[in-house]
Amino acid sequence: MVTDLYRLNSGDIPLARDTVKDAFRHDPVWNKLFHGRDRMEDRLTAFFETPLRFCLHYGQVVATSNQLEAVAGWLPGPLAFMNPWRMIRSGAIRPGSRIGLDVMMTMYSAFDQMERDRKAHMRGKASTYLQIIGVAPEHQGKGLGGRILRAIIDECEKNGHHLFLETETEENVALYERFGFKVLKKIILPVLGLPMWEMARAPRPLGLREP
Repeated sequence: MVTDLYRLNSGDIPLARDTVKDAFRHDPVWNKLFHGRDRMEDRLTAFFETPLRFCLHYGQVVATSNQLEAVAGWLPGPLAFMNPWRMIRSGAIRPGSRIGLDVMMTMYSAFDQMERDRKAHMRGKASTYLQIIGVAPEHQGKGLGGRILRAIIDECEKNGHHLFLETETEENVALYERFGFKVLKKIILPVLGLPMWEMARAPRPLGLREP
């Protein structure tokens, strides 16, 4: 259950940011996006802080404990799009501005299709968007990511929500499939030339959900 997890406050964001940054250290998409850029480490730090602050304001950010070994942030489907006004209100605009205009423009070109696809996939459905989930490298393989994911799934089941996410590797696709997710679409990201899988998990029929 989500209530059994540690719910983050704004003071936890720096450590949470470092957790997810380390978790995605070898991610093919983010490595290619930032490779060769000046101030690479500072930009990566800002990049992972941005969605955490956005989710903290508009959705939820949780961890397995106050040590933040594993962290996840998610949003109600209608609030998944990070427009400028929402970024200002959530405080995400400050780290977002450190990412750099060059990276932001590349991100827009690369990820615009994903944004349009998510809206199309979830149109007319109650949905939750799992924006980020990561486990610190030294804590991987202990089931911590699965614990958080099961809690989010349980909450979506109770609310009758489809749970939507994107992932960048076939290994992750197989992991999410074990939790009941299905691949809706595989795309090749423009500019970056790398694959991305769009996945969702549908809630069980009303009569089969746990009270």
